[in-house]
This record gives sequence, structure tokens and C-alpha cells, in this order.
Amino acid sequence: MENETVKLTDVSIGYRTRHGIRTVAAGITAAIKQGELTCLLGRNGVGKSTLLRTLAGFQPRLGGSISIKELQIDDYSDRQLAQTLSVVLTERPDVQQMTAIELVAMGRSPYTGFWGRLDKDDKQVVAEAIEQVGIGDLAHRQVTTLSDGERQKVMIAKALAQQTPIIYLDEPTAFLDYPSKVDTLMLLRRISRESQKTVFLSTHDLELALQVADRLWLMMPGGQLHIGSPRQLADEGVLSAFVETGDGITLDTQSLAVHIKKGS
Repeated sequence: MENETVKLTDVSIGYRTRHGIRTVAAGITAAIKQGELTCLLGRNGVGKSTLLRTLAGFQPRLGGSISIKELQIDDYSDRQLAQTLSVVLTERPDVQQMTAIELVAMGRSPYTGFWGRLDKDDKQVVAEAIEQVGIGDLAHRQVTTLSDGERQKVMIAKALAQQTPIIYLDEPTAFLDYPSKVDTLMLLRRISRESQKTVFLSTHDLELALQVADRLWLMMPGGQLHIGSPRQLADEGVLSAFVETGDGITLDTQSLAVHIKKGS
């Protein structure tokens, strides 16, 4: 389809160990769409980070093909790939004596060459990214003084300054309080729509993903992948099978709310 920016065909993912190759999932055929917020869900250890790192080109796939905007990922140079997709990782940035605006400006590095000097146009892009995320009041603060939620917004602004059509995020709400989680996911949803970007993220925040995501990728043990809107996966019974694994935990398939039965 026209708005499918990332396509996986019969992809196998995994990694090498001392004892050989460990396959995490195989036979993945799927697509990530432009203008949508797609959330990758799954329990710890099912391979979410492995899949995300493979999509970003950080580790090789074990089989199959991945294309980005009709070009195979292997055909991109490092510079071309950095101008096509940006990645926001879970880890807090380890920076000292750097302001928020200086960190956002690092998103221009795929365009500025060896010396990394910003011209007028680069500075305008940085300013627009800061405005879009709404962190103008943080621009000249030291990154080390920011809260986790503020720091995460700075990293999203850095990804926007990179001006890539695709943004991947690994657990972007991991260290945030609940209001900041909501704020961050709503921001990413708005970015996907207003800028027509492909936004793909992994998360453990199931209930928020059910309310905010346009599309879910649900990884189950054994590498099975279910894809669809929250409503589609609820109607198919897939979400209930994922959620209702303990006594007293149920999913209301109409409201898409998770309920916990309190003991007497």
C-alpha cells in the first residue's frame, strides 16, 4: 500500500550466543504505516528490543528482507539511514555541561558534516523541533537538571530535528510518572498525524497503548506476532489471551480497560 513506509518480508530475528544462533521470532511479514502511531507490546523476553534493534539496523536480521520506502535497508549508507530514521532509546543521555538546545541540535549531525557546525537553516530546524514539542522554556537549561519527562521530550525534539520520516522509540515512557506517560504518547500521536511521520515504539504501558495507538504489534511467547488496531485484536480475542494470564485480571473488550478483581 502507498503509505507503508517499512515492510518486513519473512524476517527472522535473533542474535548470536556462545552456543550458536538463537532465533527469537521467524517468518515476520508486516508493514509499518506513515501517519500512524504503532505500539509494540509483549512480555519481557519475547524479543521486542531485538525486533526494534533489527528494524533500526543496529543488529543484523537472521533472514528475510526489510525495506524502507521501497529501498532495501542493506542498500542504505550509514548517512542515508541516519537521514531516513531516527531512534530514541530507553537509556538516559549521559551528557554533562550541555543544554537542552545543544542536545536537540545534535539531531542535525547527519547533515552538518565532520565539524558539526549549524548554519541558519539548521538552527531554524532546531527551533521548529523545540516549538513542536513545546519545550521552549527548557531550551537553555542544563540537561542534567531536567526531570525524566522533560528529558524525554528533549530526546523527541532531537529526533524531530533529525528530519527523518521514520521515528523508532524504545520504551519512551519507561521512567515517567503517569501524567508524563500520557503526555508523551499523545505528543507522539500528534506528531505522527501532523507531520505524517511513521512512529513506531515499544512499550509496557498496555492500557495507554490501547487508548492511543492506531495499530498494535503484539508479540507473544514463541515469536508469534499479531497485528491490528486495538479494537481488531480485542474482537479477535488476542488481547484477552495476552492480558488474562493471572487470577482476577480481566480485559473489558468493549471499553478496552483492564480490571483487577480485589480479594475479599
